[in-house]
Amino acid sequence: MNALAALLKRDLAHFLPGTRSGGTLLPLLFFLAVAMLYPFAIGPNPTLLAATGGGVIWVGALLAAILPLDRLLAADVQQGFFDQWALRGISEEVVVAIRLLAHWLSFGPFLMVAALPASALVGIDGETLHTVELGLLAGTPGLAAIGVIIAAITVGLRGNAALSGLLVIPLAVPILIFGAGALSTGGEGGLALTAAISLLLVAITPFAGGAAIRAARES
Repeated sequence: MNALAALLKRDLAHFLPGTRSGGTLLPLLFFLAVAMLYPFAIGPNPTLLAATGGGVIWVGALLAAILPLDRLLAADVQQGFFDQWALRGISEEVVVAIRLLAHWLSFGPFLMVAALPASALVGIDGETLHTVELGLLAGTPGLAAIGVIIAAITVGLRGNAALSGLLVIPLAVPILIFGAGALSTGGEGGLALTAAISLLLVAITPFAGGAAIRAARES
């Protein structure tokens, strides 16, 4: 248990904003920049902004989740940390699960806070913001899981940036559809489906990621 707590502390120190590695400050700034520039792109029409602003927040959330892909797992695999953890009896699945938790803690809560000024920038009202926040709470763990899965699958591959972009689309589309769809319907069905998909992704990530990392280490 102490080893797992130390591993989580190490990961949080690497990912959290304000650390020497840069943390998630850049993805959060990118998220706010998307919200800031969007009104300039479509014009000052408040009706159009209110109708589409929530979807822009969801796209910004996805980009914030996948921007640090190159720092999620590749360095630890290349430097042999996974070999050292295996020798200590810590499996790849456990490491990936802890990495997933650290990745979400490093951007999910901050993203929900950043959604407050972002909502003002894109002109959405308080009721819609409430739905956005609930959707982000339900969906950001799934977005974090997508980032970790893609990082594990592409670790050690040449041209992994292009492959990562291709893998993001099919994995992220369901969350974006139901998360953003809940804004237009105003119902709880979209939020429930977002949470279900997110939970499924979180559940399979340690096993899929662990298997991918083992394959990369043995190749």
